[in-house]
Amino acid sequence: MSTLSLRDLSVAFDGTPVLNGVDLDVEPGDLRFLIGPNGAGKTTLVDAVTGLAPATGRARFGAHDLLGKSVHRIARLGIGRTFQTATVFEELTVAQNLDIAAGARRSVGTLLRRRTRLPESVSEALETTGLADVAERKAGELAHGQKQWLEIGMLLVQDVQLMLLDEPVAGMSHDERQATGELLRRIGAERTLVVIEHDMDFVRSFARSVTVLHAGQVLSEGTVEQVQADPQVQEVYLGRTTTASQEA
Repeated sequence: MSTLSLRDLSVAFDGTPVLNGVDLDVEPGDLRFLIGPNGAGKTTLVDAVTGLAPATGRARFGAHDLLGKSVHRIARLGIGRTFQTATVFEELTVAQNLDIAAGARRSVGTLLRRRTRLPESVSEALETTGLADVAERKAGELAHGQKQWLEIGMLLVQDVQLMLLDEPVAGMSHDERQATGELLRRIGAERTLVVIEHDMDFVRSFARSVTVLHAGQVLSEGTVEQVQADPQVQEVYLGRTTTASQEA
């Protein structure tokens, strides 16, 4: 596994800085949560790493420079991401979605026919994500949480080594959030995860480390306990010190 290393990473839109000199290291096997107020630059950071936002500075994954590379070239390096709204093929089954993501080169007619045997990577992803029982259900019929798990499964079948997940538990029930956290722990044993999240209960339960962004810069880093105790974090993100324990 490789380290994600960012140095002086900066992004500006129409002359307005969104990221301003971010330095960040995410070590192999980390389950890193990015938190911070709206507009802090969290999604823009992920966009920059995955080639969706032009950036300056340096971004490296292992021995590979990322800035200036296309989205597809970055993906081929083993980097994948999800979005706040799951992007799946809703008219196809769960298994077919995973099959497409795995890169099976089959005609549309063959794809739409029921397979008697799934590729091993697809079967493993179904088991890992807990979707084996709904493998033949159309993705559009899934519950909200299941769609997010499917999107994570689509990264698994591509053997993504660095997963960047944008608010994966937004809108989920308590049980779905818990199941998602346990899923992240399972898949995080063999890859590196960076998770954008606002739900501090979820962060407390599952984060191995936390980076707080504010106004496009790193405000604080450390364990959940260290970050929550930081007066600057309490002031700009968690709320006034007197209410921080309730909101964090």
